[in-house]
Amino acid sequence: MNLKLLVAPLAVTLGLLSHGQDASAQNLDRTVLPIHPPEVALYTELDARNAEPPERFQVTAPQGAPNVLLIMIDDMGFGVSSTFGGPARMPTLDELADSGLRYNRFHTTAMCAPTRAALLSGRNHHMNNMGSITETATAFPGNTGVIPLNISPISNVLRLNGYSTAQFGKNHETAAWEVSPSGATDRWPTRKGFDKFYGFFGGETNQWAPLIYDGMTPVELPDDPDYNFMTDMTDEAIEWVSFQQALTPEKPFFLYFAPGATHAPHHVPADWIARYKGQFDQGWDKLREETLARQIALGVVPEGTQLAPKPPGIKDWDDHTVDEKRLLARQMEVFAAFAEYADTEIGRLVDSLREMGELDNTLVFYIAGDNGTSAEGGALGVSNEYTSINGVPETTEAMLEHYDDWGGPMTYPHMAIGWAIASDTPFTWAKQVASDFGGTRNGMVIHWPENFEGSGEVRSQFAHVTDIVPTILEATRIPEPTMVNGIPQVPIQGKSLISTFDDATAETGHRTQYFELFGNRAIYHEGWLARTIHKEPWAREPIATLENDIWELFDTDSDFSLTNDLASEEPQRLAELQALFMEVASVNHALPIDDRSFERMNADIAGRPDLMAGRTSLTLSDGMRDMGENAFINVKNKSHTITAEVDVPTDGGNGVILAQGGRFGGWSLYIKDGKPSYTYNYLNQQRTTIAASDELPAGKSMIRLDFDYDGGGAGMGATGTLFVNEKAVDSARIDRTEALVFSMDETADVGVDGATPVVENYGSVDGRFSGKVIKVTIDVE
Repeated sequence: MNLKLLVAPLAVTLGLLSHGQDASAQNLDRTVLPIHPPEVALYTELDARNAEPPERFQVTAPQGAPNVLLIMIDDMGFGVSSTFGGPARMPTLDELADSGLRYNRFHTTAMCAPTRAALLSGRNHHMNNMGSITETATAFPGNTGVIPLNISPISNVLRLNGYSTAQFGKNHETAAWEVSPSGATDRWPTRKGFDKFYGFFGGETNQWAPLIYDGMTPVELPDDPDYNFMTDMTDEAIEWVSFQQALTPEKPFFLYFAPGATHAPHHVPADWIARYKGQFDQGWDKLREETLARQIALGVVPEGTQLAPKPPGIKDWDDHTVDEKRLLARQMEVFAAFAEYADTEIGRLVDSLREMGELDNTLVFYIAGDNGTSAEGGALGVSNEYTSINGVPETTEAMLEHYDDWGGPMTYPHMAIGWAIASDTPFTWAKQVASDFGGTRNGMVIHWPENFEGSGEVRSQFAHVTDIVPTILEATRIPEPTMVNGIPQVPIQGKSLISTFDDATAETGHRTQYFELFGNRAIYHEGWLARTIHKEPWAREPIATLENDIWELFDTDSDFSLTNDLASEEPQRLAELQALFMEVASVNHALPIDDRSFERMNADIAGRPDLMAGRTSLTLSDGMRDMGENAFINVKNKSHTITAEVDVPTDGGNGVILAQGGRFGGWSLYIKDGKPSYTYNYLNQQRTTIAASDELPAGKSMIRLDFDYDGGGAGMGATGTLFVNEKAVDSARIDRTEALVFSMDETADVGVDGATPVVENYGSVDGRFSGKVIKVTIDVE
């Protein structure tokens, strides 16, 4: 037991006191939030000068409660960071580990939004209705994508107990259809307990041109060619905590720092990439061997651990051509640079806390990944991730054209499957595979040196992402709330890790844990893991039906990398664990299982809310912007008409009328040098432009684009015809169209083309229209 947590007076430890008051002055019940103020006294005195006012009621954190810094990197597997034997130099994580503790059996859910919901709540992901990402939510409990009111996140608990709270970076826990001016905003960060939010919504963003919100307000990015969100969010976090400490140094803070790094797109400044030149020419097979050797030497992997086999279908490095190897090596150079760049920015934040004198009083959790490294980039990687999402291959030759600018603003890249598996060493699988530690095991460092006796050591207790909240609550001496805003709360399911701080042999509190995502499922119980690999993360179809899945059995205490299947030797144990999985999965709303993935991106198929459900027409006007694909009428794979009424200046004007998407896929109706135009940008591979030959007259005009879709399936061609004041002025054939998605992070905008442009030169800054869009209507069949 950590004695330093017990030195506070008993009343404070139980959360009975407000800072600076004694027991007779206040008797706080922190299990019911918000904390109820005392009854207001009644006065009979007429003159206020003859009476004493009551002591002001104010909720403050328990005396001596530490600051909390929670850092979560994105899409980084166990074998990436130097701290856990990987090839990416991460000096900040190394430094914190050397004076903190490395946890080498810490687990996530295998995907970002489910992990983050569990991280902030202490409850399993299906209990949060986050069985997958919100973009693939369904109608079933456990998968609706809407976090229920009976689960209050740690941000809200700490805020209501006297903490300042802030989140910077990625927020993927808000339902995709709720991210619009219409809301509902109940599940936006600033209404879920964060005083400050500066970041982006969704699974990923263009780091060079993100859509950022400050609270609930979109941010105009600076006109800076060197802008990168990783640096921007760090600057904002340092500014916030500096200001908070200057104004209220006695008030602890909770800072959740969640970069988009190292999720695709892998965007990093060129000078960071240059640091890794030539360091991956040996290929992924050799890298796996090198990483395992370093892991064993560091003690984060036991002696004798075997390297698990690569998944079937992944080529040996030596079987690739010279050109393929050159391209592939570049991808890993960029990924490793992204990891080091992000970690170095985190170092600036940590250094700022040190300079304020707050680092030693800050409980730091640095989690190197919310799941295993992503294997969603395909066999050879992609220069534009939306090609793989839409099922369109890229050739090696085409990708090599981007060799020099890979990772820069003109690419939206992801790396090949082989690098993902190498980044998850010593395991077989990767992100999305919830039934393998390659998908769920992530390195974690906890730093709070004044409360550790074993700094620099490794802790090997089984731990899960749900364990972070109870650890924070025990460290801050704040009890678990049973009631928040009048709603009884689901009990926290994680177990505190405090007992492991001073005792490497402390018994793990987390004895049982289920895993499930898209049909990949497993159950851990007292050292044993029963699992089935149901679906490969890059495949559109499962390996077998749910009923016919083949289960395996592993003794994880003696088989760190899951290489020795004991199913045939212990069939009774396997059967018992399979039955336990069904029992635990049912209790956590993980049943029934929906193993569809791409189909679930269609709201109609999945059964989740759709703002445009049943709509065949949408009318917008000037200034309406930042509409994501889940908040905009769907024009893909169907005929449609765009009709705009505009008022143009005497020169005919320049700029966007209505655009959706951006540089890496989308379309735009605009005016260039006074001439109405329409461009369809097919995955940054082919742009088709339909344009008038004559300038518009000054004043009002009607512009219409008829998009006549071929039909016969998804992603087919179309014919576009442009009309000006009811006269056809141009027509063109569009050979191919995007079938599934234009962009995960770019939006539809009226009068401007935010973030990256569909058309590289509109003749105006950001494509801002120099005239006025009176209204624009999209009608779909």
